[in-house]
Amino acid sequence: EATKTDTVVEIGAGRGALTDLLADRAAHLIAIEYDRALAAILRERYASRPHVRILEADALTVRFADVAGKDFLLVGNVPYYITTPLIFHALEPPRPRRALFLVQKEVADRVAASPGSSAYGALSVNVQAVALAELVLRVSAGAFQPPPKVDSALIRLTPLEQPVVRAAEEAPFREFVQSAFGMRRKQMRRVLRSILQVDASRAEALLAPAGVDPEVRP
Repeated sequence: EATKTDTVVEIGAGRGALTDLLADRAAHLIAIEYDRALAAILRERYASRPHVRILEADALTVRFADVAGKDFLLVGNVPYYITTPLIFHALEPPRPRRALFLVQKEVADRVAASPGSSAYGALSVNVQAVALAELVLRVSAGAFQPPPKVDSALIRLTPLEQPVVRAAEEAPFREFVQSAFGMRRKQMRRVLRSILQVDASRAEALLAPAGVDPEVRP
């Protein structure tokens, strides 16, 4: 839904299939490509289109707001082996107004999972603490050439106006959640004792104000 008033950042421009479409729709387009040869081809292709900038870089090292300004959209076919760190990198403040990623279907299911479902876990909690996560479209392996061994899905992340945690809390919150779900078969009393190195009574005292039963599991 990019328009002529939008700045768009594309992660992993590759051979420019998506870049071509975005270049016609966006007011400004910053296309990030790590591969030197592909970046050179893209620079030549868009040399006559000043609103398109090709950035040869590792997306994990780019602070998107620094290259796009504070109001931007983010989109990309994410390399599956860096999907999780890239999602968290993309959600670091200042966040995009909206982000869409093509990811492995299993990851998409976890990102958008509802509490209580089998897919709900640390990734679900950490993403949904700062953004609305929606599974937009499922993409079968046959849509790719050559077809991968997994299905894919498009997810949309829309940052919350009022995140569950403040910016300064995000890193410790994420670490705590990951640690808790790393012991998902243990009771929360034991989880807190292990993570915080406290005794049982202190763990229960910490859980009580949050209304968490000490015997439930993550």
